[in-house]
Amino acid sequence: MAPVLTIADLKEMHRRHTPKMFFDYADSGSYTEGTYRENETAFSAIKLRQRVARNIDNRSVASTILGKPATMPVYLAPVGLTGMQWADGEIKAARAAEKFGVPFTLSTMSICSIEDVAAHTEKPFWFQLYVMRDRGFAADLIARAKAAGCSALVLTLDLQILGQRHKDLRNGLSAPPKMTPQVISDLMMHPSWCMKMLGTKRRQFGNIVGHVKGVDDMSSLSDWTASQFDPTLDWSSIDWVRKHWDGPLILKGVGDVDDARIAADTGADAITVSNHGGRQLDGAPASIHMLPEIAEAVGDKIEIHMDGGIRSGQDVVKAMALGAHATSIGRAFVHGLGAMGEAGVTRALEIIRREMDITMALCGETDINALGAHNVWGGVPRSAPVVNTDNERALHAVGA
Repeated sequence: MAPVLTIADLKEMHRRHTPKMFFDYADSGSYTEGTYRENETAFSAIKLRQRVARNIDNRSVASTILGKPATMPVYLAPVGLTGMQWADGEIKAARAAEKFGVPFTLSTMSICSIEDVAAHTEKPFWFQLYVMRDRGFAADLIARAKAAGCSALVLTLDLQILGQRHKDLRNGLSAPPKMTPQVISDLMMHPSWCMKMLGTKRRQFGNIVGHVKGVDDMSSLSDWTASQFDPTLDWSSIDWVRKHWDGPLILKGVGDVDDARIAADTGADAITVSNHGGRQLDGAPASIHMLPEIAEAVGDKIEIHMDGGIRSGQDVVKAMALGAHATSIGRAFVHGLGAMGEAGVTRALEIIRREMDITMALCGETDINALGAHNVWGGVPRSAPVVNTDNERALHAVGA
């Protein structure tokens, strides 16, 4: 067996092991997938300054996230349907993160429930909340997270409505999968995955089924989001969340500097610069392009996290140099999970940590927390404003 050296290696193993609809769910974006692709490719345009003849002994990639120690400034992002990539996937990923010393975030749209993950881990994990039309259910989710000992709440702001993801629609994405001829044929090509799934009872949305009155068989992610995600979610909703949650709060999905300024004044503990992995507004700029401006504007007021396109430790180094205090990975750990289960998540984290250490050393640095704009060659990249109409062009022309 060839050595597993990169996240790309894990991705290919994930592709071979997992049925198409679930691999595609992890490896896709909305509409043309332009933003999804740019999240990743934008990192390659950022060049690092190589420094030589510097003492690079005694290096450390250890950091803190929300004031708590972490092995490295990386945590596992909330990803829906993780338990369909590998049986009991959320439990497996949470265990790997716990042993490695980085936070794990459980998605509202997970297969394993809050209680499932709490019962199989020893340290607190984070919980990600979607605010529902049914505020009673949303309040109950927060209460369950508190009862499970979750140490932070991640409030996602950029999914009031589901972006159109063509692959999911064409594949008929559901959990568990609906037994159409197309799906049956695909499952027959993945016997190992099928055997693992037959060995668990967790095949539906564990945080929802059985916890919402009248919802006993909710298989479709798109049906649920269409009926329950709240389009009236606004900045005042954060006050409502705060009435139910008094612990650390992260606001996820901030991709504009004006929104970042508002977010920094809400009393939240951190914001995550993110475009939902290119799965919402196709055509939005890459997260890494927006990071420097947002970090400059509010980095002295609130902790800045970043996700989107991180596929290596070198990407983490670039994000830290451009103003992130911490980063989160979604697809990178899911590829590991889909490839090898818990061991694959651990391998993904090992790959990223080793790449961070080597890259940092070649930049002449010994402390990951000392990275900054001085490590980036050619200056800090800026995201140019997008001008869409003749009226906007006129306003820009006169400096309005």
